[in-house]
Amino acid sequence: MLGTLGSMLPLVLMFVVLYFVMIRPQMKRQKEHRAMVDALAKGDEVVIGGGVLGKVAKLGETYLSVEVAAGVELQVQRTSVLQVLPKGTIK
Repeated sequence: MLGTLGSMLPLVLMFVVLYFVMIRPQMKRQKEHRAMVDALAKGDEVVIGGGVLGKVAKLGETYLSVEVAAGVELQVQRTSVLQVLPKGTIK
């Protein structure tokens, strides 16, 4: 009994270390990203996938329109927003 428990201990310890080093931080980043995407509002300045900067023009449930130039709007998925920029970043 003690031999079996002793041989499983390194495996259990590796899983615990893996959880705290990799899994837990990734879950925290996903939660922060989901909160940022849910808090998007019209007029927010954002960076979308591919490094494109723009202002949120229209919001939908799963899609949003980002104005990247005067009269040019891109329709993208909400989850493609990488970062919300401070107001006044885009001139």
